[in-house]
Amino acid sequence: MSEHTEEAKRQAKPVAPKVKELIAKTLSVTLATVDAEGTPNASYAPFVEIDNKFYVLVSFMARHTKNLAEGRKVSAMFIEDESATKQVYARERLTVEASTSQIERDSDDWNNIVGKLKERHGKIVDVLNDMTDFILIALHPVKGAYVNGFGSAYFVDANLEIMEHRNDINHTQK
Repeated sequence: MSEHTEEAKRQAKPVAPKVKELIAKTLSVTLATVDAEGTPNASYAPFVEIDNKFYVLVSFMARHTKNLAEGRKVSAMFIEDESATKQVYARERLTVEASTSQIERDSDDWNNIVGKLKERHGKIVDVLNDMTDFILIALHPVKGAYVNGFGSAYFVDANLEIMEHRNDINHTQK
């Protein structure tokens, strides 16, 4: 590999603020959960990020809520809007493995987080907050991956900091 190529790869490594920028411009998180029988469920929920944790206000009418409430692991993906991407195969995205916990209704934490959700998503949060089938779940990142283009994939830690370039799988051609 040429010196120029090595230097370009080194300079291409994003810094944590790129991860934070993606999170800030994404309004909902894609959730992959499993139920007690191991049946997968893909869904989404609007979220708010506070101190590297993600909070979702979700209804028991949705399949993913029971999976989240029962403390099962979740995979959460924050992904660039399709209409904004230059190449659909290389959409910017952050995928994290996370554990979950439930926030006690009407606690100080509940009220603070619901307030932040309202700031981010509007008055609809007041309506949802008043419905008793809605619960507040925290997603606690464990580890993950950030991708911002072809050959530009990185491992991230629980604090959503870039750890290293994912170079364990190399693309090859026929």
